[in-house]
Amino acid sequence: MTKLIMSVGVALATGCIAGTFNGLTADMAALCRLSDARSRSISPENFTGARNAGALADPVADKDKRNVANASGCARELGKGWKVNPFVKIAPGETLTLADIEGPGAIQHIWMTPTKLWRHSIIRMYWDGEETPSVECPVGDFFASAYNKYAQVSSLAVCVNPGSAFNCYWLMPFRRRARVTMENVGKEEMRLYYQIDYTLTDIPSDAAYLHAQFRRSNPTKGSVHTLVDGISGKGHYVGTYVAWRVHDTGWWGEGEIKFHLDGEENPTICGTGTEDYFCGSYNFEIGGRAKYREFTTPYTGLAQVIKPEDPKNFTSFGLYRWHVTDPVRFEKGLKVTIQDLGWKARGLYNAQASDIASTTFWYQTEPHAPFPELPSADELVNRP
Repeated sequence: MTKLIMSVGVALATGCIAGTFNGLTADMAALCRLSDARSRSISPENFTGARNAGALADPVADKDKRNVANASGCARELGKGWKVNPFVKIAPGETLTLADIEGPGAIQHIWMTPTKLWRHSIIRMYWDGEETPSVECPVGDFFASAYNKYAQVSSLAVCVNPGSAFNCYWLMPFRRRARVTMENVGKEEMRLYYQIDYTLTDIPSDAAYLHAQFRRSNPTKGSVHTLVDGISGKGHYVGTYVAWRVHDTGWWGEGEIKFHLDGEENPTICGTGTEDYFCGSYNFEIGGRAKYREFTTPYTGLAQVIKPEDPKNFTSFGLYRWHVTDPVRFEKGLKVTIQDLGWKARGLYNAQASDIASTTFWYQTEPHAPFPELPSADELVNRP
């Protein structure tokens, strides 16, 4: 157990491995310890991550099928080794393998900056040769950025930096193989700069696999959005990102989140309100003057508030909550829902019909239950 933590050097150890270290402090303390782990990195300048294989593209001679030397014009006077192939192009309808790694090992960090509609770029991750992905969601939502508009996120698990730099620090162990793909479901070619940093190292027997799933209710039915359902296996829930577009003008976040553990009818864990679950209070306001005050912290945030110019339209919110120090444990399965509830006149609750899209993160044993089919390309981006 300790070997994995020291070798991968990840601040989110407690999200994947129960009770070993507690966040960044333990991670910093482990930095001085030596390890036999081997560091590797995949990018368009080294597609395989192999040793001694980076910066080999030639701006004149190298013309293979993966558009190697895509910056040949810029590098033509300097030659090989001078930022010759910094990005890839993904055509409409194409799925490109970004990384295919033989284990054992762990992905430590992913950086990327995609172009075009983020909801039309689908990132998938497959562990140990599985046929169906353990991670499947639009790339923006995976990085807590649903609206194709920059908003800074400064958290332990995800950082979004200017101008649209996506960074993920979820620890992703694998034993035999890790495969990461990107599908372009849009109608325009996209350009992707990316880097996947990983280590080759032994993985302990109790290390689980990262999973992430996207769902959208547009609008919600019965004023309830299902974050995730049908999880089967042993594991722990570690994160929630929600893109919430309200269709009401009043306060919208009274709904409770409910965690149903191991097939139970009534939830063992039941929150007291939406802003409470995301670790805020009183409508995310400050004295009634600063309505919807954005904030971004290591574990939680209201990172994005998009207020429309036309008052007839509605405000959109981006919220995240990472269960790094308080993962929700389950033995056999898990279902998580959140109510779509606000206020109306006379102090009564308002059962709403908002547009809610969520990406949930958890670790579990394999095999995992099948994911629901993603919405179509149009349904991913349409607005009611």
